Amino acid sequence: MIIILYLSVALIAVAFTILVVYVSKTLKALQETLSNVAGTLSGLEKQMEGITLETTELLHKTNALADDIQHKSEKLNTVVESVQDVGTTIQQLNHSVKRVTTSVSTSLNQNQDKINQVVQWSNAAMEIWAKWKQKSESKTTG
Repeated sequence: MIIILYLSVALIAVAFTILVVYVSKTLKALQETLSNVAGTLSGLEKQMEGITLETTELLHKTNALADDIQHKSEKLNTVVESVQDVGTTIQQLNHSVKRVTTSVSTSLNQNQDKINQVVQWSNAAMEIWAKWKQKSESKTTG
């Protein structure tokens, strides 16, 4: 019976040794995997630092661009207001010209008879002048 006990202890020792060997192999494989994961995380951390720097730079450029657009928009608003003022001035000028034209047209229509009389008197005066001139020429030649 003691032999069975020794054999059992020996079998337990062999089984424990095999278990230790497999656990050791498993732990070594786990160590390699964790080393790979640590290397990957280190590379990922460096990439994240690069991305963070690029993102910060992009954000600064975006802010500068937004400021530039705001500044140019304000200048453009000034131009638009000036063009609007020019348009208003031209419209006022058109109204003034229209009023003057209407006033002149109305005045001409009201004074048409007077204008006709002036034209008739002018024609009569020119005829008298022409006759008087003709008489003076005939006296000097004759």
